[in-house]
Amino acid sequence: MQSLRELYKIGRGPSSSHTIGPERAAKLMKNRHTDADKFIVTLYGSLALTGKGHCTDEVLRKTFAPAPCEVIFDKTSPCPVHPNTLDIRAECSGKELATTRFYSVGGGTIRIEGEPGANTGIDEGVYPLGTYDDISAYCKSKNIRLWQYVQECESDDIFGYLGDIWEQMKASIHEGLTTSGVLPGCLGTQRRAQHLYNQRHIDESAQTKENRLVCSYAFAVSEQNAAGGIIVTAPTCGSCGVVPSVLYYMQQTRAFSDEQVVRALAAGGLVGNIIKTNASISGAECGCQAEIGSACSMAAAALAELFEMGLGQIEYAAEVAMEHHLGLTCDPIAGLVQIPCIERNAVAAMRAINALSLANFLADSRKISFDLIVKTMYNTGRDLLNSYRETSSGGLAKYYPVNKLHFE
Repeated sequence: MQSLRELYKIGRGPSSSHTIGPERAAKLMKNRHTDADKFIVTLYGSLALTGKGHCTDEVLRKTFAPAPCEVIFDKTSPCPVHPNTLDIRAECSGKELATTRFYSVGGGTIRIEGEPGANTGIDEGVYPLGTYDDISAYCKSKNIRLWQYVQECESDDIFGYLGDIWEQMKASIHEGLTTSGVLPGCLGTQRRAQHLYNQRHIDESAQTKENRLVCSYAFAVSEQNAAGGIIVTAPTCGSCGVVPSVLYYMQQTRAFSDEQVVRALAAGGLVGNIIKTNASISGAECGCQAEIGSACSMAAAALAELFEMGLGQIEYAAEVAMEHHLGLTCDPIAGLVQIPCIERNAVAAMRAINALSLANFLADSRKISFDLIVKTMYNTGRDLLNSYRETSSGGLAKYYPVNKLHFE
């Protein structure tokens, strides 16, 4: 498995697959062909169908500047390898220098057709074990925790990196809570994080307050993402609000140290890595279950580590979190990461806390392994109709009345 540096990435929203991934591909192509005076990018599949709403074309033009960049939206050609496919053609004086096909496979990670992963700067061999069963067995044999396995595989340097990740997560929450107004795009979506944070219920119980605060943090990060702000992929831009919201809430209410939170991020990241390796974190490939479901699993595992639960309890928390997102479709209205995406981050954050509570009591009676639920999620996602896999052609995206002239 890859380093957690490839899972947690600081970048600009609104979509890891549609902005961060294509941006990385464009930078690589630009560096390879410094003599090019023009670039032509053809987007296929989900990139073509929802690229306008996700600002893919804008990111590409900015990245290739000052060289001109023509962006073509091919909405009909098949994508047999991955639904997030793009071709980049470099030209000089009207003649082709090279054309390279890239796949944006989720979380900002890119693959290059015909080239091994090492050519994108990705080290696939950081973690020798790739399933929860194997990692758990190894940790038991050495009497270590998940974060210590991360330390063993990545060295102490990873905690400095995760510390920076945590600082950015907190910064995204702060920015989102102190910003009001309307989000970009044709929907006219109001920012609501600040309102949630400040508006105490008239008869607010402790449970209601917890829900309100956790949701306000999730809204804050997700709204920053939707506005093209700086966030952390956890594991994607579209699901970036889940992990930071629950960890920030627990730190604020229970005084966990930054060091404890960073260790929790390591454990949650390991769970995300297992999903990314054995299934998918791409909404275009497996629906929203691969994004929000994965984020919820990561958050639940991180919380269980924060409370120093056992390996079996961490597994149960992560499994419950994913199991009850199975079949969740990806149907962003107008291709924007706003409706239903922002609210889903908040709901998944609360579900992660519920999964933690269940793991505290019921882990010994569990029947389903985390590895099995990851396999199930992947196959469920592949069985979804294409219209429910980030194409904005089914579900809410199909029935919500939007003037398409605003975003096509």
